[in-house]
Amino acid sequence: MTPTAREAPRGRDYWAGCGYRHLTVGADGRLTVTDAFLRAYLLRPELAPVPASCDAELALSDALTASPRRAVSEREIAAIRDEDARENYRVWLRFRDRLAGAPSLEAAYSRLFQGDGVDVPPVFVHELTQVLLRHILGDEADPIEARAAEMLFRVQTVAVLEDGAVMAADEAAVERYATTGGFGTLGELLTTGRTPLRSVDLDVLARENADEYWQRDERHDLSISLNRGQPALDALCRVLERWVHHFLDAEVRIAPQRRIDDERWAWHVGLDAEASAILNDLYNRVDIDDTRMGRLLALFRLDFANPADMRAAIAGRPVHLAMAIDERRRLRLKPQNLLLNLPLARPQ
Repeated sequence: MTPTAREAPRGRDYWAGCGYRHLTVGADGRLTVTDAFLRAYLLRPELAPVPASCDAELALSDALTASPRRAVSEREIAAIRDEDARENYRVWLRFRDRLAGAPSLEAAYSRLFQGDGVDVPPVFVHELTQVLLRHILGDEADPIEARAAEMLFRVQTVAVLEDGAVMAADEAAVERYATTGGFGTLGELLTTGRTPLRSVDLDVLARENADEYWQRDERHDLSISLNRGQPALDALCRVLERWVHHFLDAEVRIAPQRRIDDERWAWHVGLDAEASAILNDLYNRVDIDDTRMGRLLALFRLDFANPADMRAAIAGRPVHLAMAIDERRRLRLKPQNLLLNLPLARPQ
């Protein structure tokens, strides 16, 4: 008997706003796009009608709500009076066609980074990353892994406190709460970049209060420590391992490392643009000043469980990873880098 698609399983419903419950899971474990998932985009402020919407916009909204996959002509778009509304529909329809034309959400996501480059707004990429991570982590996710996973689709602001603690907080939450006392001293620190106080009024997610995450999973207002030995950095490694396994069907082990001591350095992948540039320069023995080196937050070593999954010329060698902040202390991870740039023996 051939297995059939099933609804996404019921359980702990965190990140409810990402739309995961609108998707189904195929027999291969990949996510299948549904009309309900597409329809949810039509309720976004960029597309939902407003009192000033013209008749043509209202008619198109009603038609797409009834049938999200229906063909839409350029004539229908051109009839919309508001220029911004016209452009928003064009962008969404291009994105919709990408999702609907792929065999799975995973395939649609991977294809975004192939060809001539990403042709949809970054917010759509981040939202797909979130819903895919929601699927990968499952209903019984570890709360610190869930918080670490947020780093893959939400920009983090990073501060180094006087005691050496490296703290990451959601950039949008910092901006939202910094002036209202929601983050106390940390909000001011992260916003202004001034010298931190030794005592900081801050909600930090740790093992002792981990379950608090489930009451705040969509507020994004819990910071984490990225120091070695703290649970968040290890949790990030576990999330990245599962991300690679889900997309590439390759088992890898990722662990933090203090430095790259590898005379036969063969391969590296930056987890963000800053880290990619730094690793490239280190590999090519380009001098890097202290300020730029200070932006490196962490180094990691990735090993394939099965060397046969790697290109034969470097099978068994480690892959060095890194993440780094930019000049404004922002961390912008790009998990797609691990899907595009690992030295796989087979094309994906």
